[in-house]
Amino acid sequence: MINKHSALAAALVLLSGVYQAIAAPKNVVLVVADDLGPDLGCYGNRVIKTSNLDQLAAEGTRFTHAFCTTASCSPSRSVILSGLYNHATGQYGLEHSVHHFRTFDEVKTLSARLADAHYRTARAGKFHVGPNEVYPFDRVVPGNARNAVEMADHCRDVIAAADERPFFLYFCTSDPHRGGRYGPPPNKPNLFGNEGQYSGVTDQRYDPKDVIVPSFLPDTPICRAELAQYYQSASRVDQGVGRLIQVLKESGHWNDTLVIFISDNGIPFPGAKTTVYDPGLRLPCLVRNPYLSQRGVQSEAMVSWVDIAPTILDFAGVLAQQTGLQGRSFLGAIEQRRPAGWDEIYGSHTFHEVTMYYPMRAVRTRQYKLIWNIAHPLPFPFASDLWRSPTWQDVFAKGPQAIYGKRTVAAYINRPRFELYDLEQDPDELQNLASDPRHAATVAQLKAKIKAFQQRTKDPWMHKWEYE
Repeated sequence: MINKHSALAAALVLLSGVYQAIAAPKNVVLVVADDLGPDLGCYGNRVIKTSNLDQLAAEGTRFTHAFCTTASCSPSRSVILSGLYNHATGQYGLEHSVHHFRTFDEVKTLSARLADAHYRTARAGKFHVGPNEVYPFDRVVPGNARNAVEMADHCRDVIAAADERPFFLYFCTSDPHRGGRYGPPPNKPNLFGNEGQYSGVTDQRYDPKDVIVPSFLPDTPICRAELAQYYQSASRVDQGVGRLIQVLKESGHWNDTLVIFISDNGIPFPGAKTTVYDPGLRLPCLVRNPYLSQRGVQSEAMVSWVDIAPTILDFAGVLAQQTGLQGRSFLGAIEQRRPAGWDEIYGSHTFHEVTMYYPMRAVRTRQYKLIWNIAHPLPFPFASDLWRSPTWQDVFAKGPQAIYGKRTVAAYINRPRFELYDLEQDPDELQNLASDPRHAATVAQLKAKIKAFQQRTKDPWMHKWEYE
């Protein structure tokens, strides 16, 4: 027979554990790099030096199928900070300067929701969404967004503050986005912010002959030189994350802080950024939940940036109180290699710069991707920095049939209404199967998925099915 006192003691221990789990601090650090593809050691790049991010992956979960919804800076950030697709936020394109896209006033963003849950909120580095009233933060931490080490040091006061409230820190670098002027030859170090002198940063340079050229780019000396500069800029991000983790540890918050590392969109080269091809959408995602026992997990769950805000709200314990979100929490998928129900994502892109109207909607499953190029009679537009890329200009000057990566220049610029790719057989997305009668059923099924997605997310471009 079980001793009553022993049973009571066991129950009290159990309740104590439950209480501690509920009462445990729930701090959150969300790190967003700028235009970084999955070019990290932990994602298989044997050349680039990213020891701190690799260690974060070893101590948490590395998602192998993580995607932004739109490969454009401001629109993607609006998704990350709202849990809504950008056609629902109204942040259709870039926020700054003449572009002047803004999020709808009525959108309830992540920082506002966390403030309601008694979080103190701070942001550091690149912001690039607006208006400020829709994205409220208690504090804006100063610092050079090209120097993530300096940014991390400036965040120490936020992290170590003597305040019982949990904190949410939104930490955004401007690396490895192209910087400075874009026209000069790539042997001059001004393409990716590499001309600066950054206090606390060890300058990590790369030999162009050593870089790994992805299949969508041409393997040319000019491209290799550009990639070497991109690597150099990305290494500053890694050093900044390392310093930020050091600050968390020194402040006693490493073991009560959820750390998420992502990028806003793909690598800043034509063929990735501003497209809904995988090099534009498929990105790094590293998550360390301090309250989980498993470490070094590789998850194949197909997660999306529309899921970031719900995941953070779930960790904070307030997701059940929220309404209007279009994403869902993947907090429960962090310890699972291939959880059920995480097998498709959606893309929604409309603008980048104000002159770049080219709406695309896409659905991607594990095997297939269907892209609907809504403005397909128009030539595909170029972001100003991508157009001036020496890699692109080198190939473009050779004429429309020149090969850029594995596509011709003409095929990259002129696209059909629908593109269907079998990603298992054709990971480079080259063989368009949309008009192949053998794939008619697949096209019909995926079109229906896109329509249903547009319907449930109130996409204004839904009516394009009817009259165009």
